[in-house]
Amino acid sequence: MNYDWEPLGEGVWRTRLPFLDVTVGLVSGRTHALLVDSGTTLAEARGIEADVAALTARRVGHIVLTHSHFDHVLGCSWFNEAEIHCAPEVAAAMTSGRAHLREDAIRYGADADDVDQAIAAMPVPAHQVSGGDIDLGGRTVSIRRPGRGHTDHDLIVTVPGRHTVVFCGDLVEQSGDPVIDADSDLEAWPVTLEAVLAAGGEDGVFVPGHGAVVDAHFIRLQQRWLSAWSAS
Repeated sequence: MNYDWEPLGEGVWRTRLPFLDVTVGLVSGRTHALLVDSGTTLAEARGIEADVAALTARRVGHIVLTHSHFDHVLGCSWFNEAEIHCAPEVAAAMTSGRAHLREDAIRYGADADDVDQAIAAMPVPAHQVSGGDIDLGGRTVSIRRPGRGHTDHDLIVTVPGRHTVVFCGDLVEQSGDPVIDADSDLEAWPVTLEAVLAAGGEDGVFVPGHGAVVDAHFIRLQQRWLSAWSAS
C-alpha cells in the first residue's frame, strides 16, 4: 500500500496524505469505487489508484470534489475515466481559474512541475451539482450542499451505515484551526455546521478535510470557536 487507509465502516475508508495532511475518502460498491477529493499531484493520485484496486478490486468510477482549493482537486487529473461531481464554482476554478490554482499550490509549497503536469491534464467536470445521489452498485452515497462556510460552495458526502459517515471537506478541520480566508463566510459557517451534524446524527463519524476523524461533540466545539471568532 502507498498510504495508510483507516476503515470507517464496511467498504468505507479514508487516508491522510503527507502533503498538507489532506484527507481523501474512499467508498466501494459492487461496481464502482468513489473518491472524496483527490489530493494535489499526479504522483499522489497514482498511489491512490493502486491502493483503491488493492482494497476494493474496483476502479475509481466517481470523484466528488468538496470545494475548489488546489490540495483537494488537482489529483483528479489522473483519473481520466472517473466521473467528476462538484459544485459549479469548482468547475469554474478547474477551467477558467487554473492560474489561481497554480499560484496557490506553489505558494503552499507544491512542486511547480508537479502542479503544471496536473493542470495540463485537468478535465472538465462532467457533473456540476448542488446535491444528489450516486449509485455504486448496491450502495448509494449522497451529496449535499449544506451552506456557506469554508467557501461559498462546500459539498459534503454522506454514506449510510451502522454509523453514518460524513465526509466534511474543510468545513471541519481537526489538525489545526479552521482556515478562514477570502472565500469563507464566517457568519454562516456555524449554521452550516448544524446541517453537517444533522447529516450524520449524534452517532455519526465525521471526516474532516485535514486531521483525525471527529464526532458530533468536536463539531459543536468548532461551532463555538467560529462564533467567538466572528464576534471578536
